[in-house]
Amino acid sequence: MSGAGDTSQAAEAATPGRQYSGHNRISTQALTSLAKAAAADALGIHAHDVRADWTDDGGLLALSLVAPIRIPSLTAVLRDPGRVPALGGSIWDRTVHAKTDILTKVTELSGASLSRVDIRISGAHVTEGGRVR
Repeated sequence: MSGAGDTSQAAEAATPGRQYSGHNRISTQALTSLAKAAAADALGIHAHDVRADWTDDGGLLALSLVAPIRIPSLTAVLRDPGRVPALGGSIWDRTVHAKTDILTKVTELSGASLSRVDIRISGAHVTEGGRVR
C-alpha cells in the first residue's frame, strides 16, 4: 500500500549531493566527442575536423588535438588590420587561449582530471568577409 513514506523516500532519493553506491564511467568515445566539440568551439571550426587522442600522464589524462583554425583572409586583414586583435590575436595567441578553454570545459563537463592539452594546428580555414567565430 502506498503511503507518505513512499513520497519521502522518492524525495530523499532525488536530493542533489546525496552519495549512492555504484560506478559512473564515461567512455573514451564520449570524452573524445566532448573534447572535439570543445576544440571546435575554441578554434572556430567543425568538430569533425578535429582529431583527439588521449594518453596517461601520471594518472591524469593528457589530451592531444590536431585541428585547423579559422582565420580571416589576408585581403580582409589588409582592408581592416584591427580584425586580427578583434578575433583574439595571432594564431599562436588564440591557440594558447584555446588550450585553457578546452581544458576547463572538458574538466567541468566530464569531471575527468586532465593534466594538459596539446594542440597542433594542421591548417587554416580561411573565411571571406563575415564574422569569424
